[in-house]
Amino acid sequence: MTTHNSADFSIHNLPWGIFSLPGESPRVGVAYGDQILDMAAVAELDLFDFDTSVFYEDHLNPFIALGKQVTSRARTQVQSWLRDEQGPLSNHDHLFIPQSEATMHLPVRVGDYTDFYSSIEHATNVGKLFRDPDNALLPNWRHLPVGYHGRASSIIVSGQNFHRPKGQVMPPNATSPVFKASTRLDFELEMAFIIGKDSALGEPISTGEAPDYIFGMVLFNDWSARDIQKWEYVPLGPFLGKNFASSVSPWVVPLEALEPFRVPGPRQEPVVLEYLRCNGPQNYDIQLEVGLRPDGGEESVISRSNFKYMYWNMPQQLAHHTVNGCDVRVGDMLASGTISGPHPGSYGSLLEISEGGKKPLTLADGSTRTFLEDHDTLTLRGYAEKDGIRVGFGAVTATVLPAK
Repeated sequence: MTTHNSADFSIHNLPWGIFSLPGESPRVGVAYGDQILDMAAVAELDLFDFDTSVFYEDHLNPFIALGKQVTSRARTQVQSWLRDEQGPLSNHDHLFIPQSEATMHLPVRVGDYTDFYSSIEHATNVGKLFRDPDNALLPNWRHLPVGYHGRASSIIVSGQNFHRPKGQVMPPNATSPVFKASTRLDFELEMAFIIGKDSALGEPISTGEAPDYIFGMVLFNDWSARDIQKWEYVPLGPFLGKNFASSVSPWVVPLEALEPFRVPGPRQEPVVLEYLRCNGPQNYDIQLEVGLRPDGGEESVISRSNFKYMYWNMPQQLAHHTVNGCDVRVGDMLASGTISGPHPGSYGSLLEISEGGKKPLTLADGSTRTFLEDHDTLTLRGYAEKDGIRVGFGAVTATVLPAK
């Protein structure tokens, strides 16, 4: 079993997910090295002091809903048992399943999904492409975490492919739109956090309370049809250009596992309003990369970025989301928005990398891209590493299928 610290799923991580084997029902597992600890099988050992029927569910919501006092303790117990060569998990080989033999499923039942626009580098790059290069940011951008409510039903798990979307597009120099398949299909390098506690309607969540409401994080690829989006987004924002698919990684990394990787975020100017102010570092040093593999070809890494670049952090996003009294529920997913860094090699979308399609990207096989082509496979990866401790997210991948 691969359990050394260089593995994404080290003893310091232990993320939660939903897996199944052929002919068997999905259930809860914990990733450990290249194995899955079958938590339904662990439940049969009668080691826990809570209702372990939650481990037989096909989504994590019932387990998460037990609260951090239970879920964090369960993770700590599993950690100690795995470290103990003579512990209760020893001599039980049936508890461990090779990840290569399992099928992974969407880890949570997503009730609501919100996508933010919280990278100042990304917002500036896009603003320069579509608006005034000297005034790239809209007047509200530095005052609040801009976001929109997306479509939860089209969130898919890593490995599930999707068809190129169709919609209305306004061709250059045309006077009326046409209906066609998108030719400017893009990825967006994002991360998302999962709500771990219900709030009450009318009761805002403060930045100080926010960590209690965040269960864990996943990698998130918010696929985008830029040509459809460009025509439709005024005046109400993203719709068909975004809601056809968003891909997430299957393993949910608990917020506790990321504690050693907290770092200060960028300086926020002007000073934000009182309800958005935070105490202590609220960003996370998580290294991210994007790989693009053409059909039958080798993968090229086209971006290396970091979650620490985010201008608006997760507590600020949640505080703003709920400051008007909006309630959140267990399993809700809130995505960061595209994560771009300060230089072209760290941009989180082809829109930025290709400068709106004007600057083709050359791949390892010599082919070029401005936007994604059919049968391209896109993979996001992420991990945090410090002082010999590695906490990884694995990968989220999908292949673009031709339009139906």
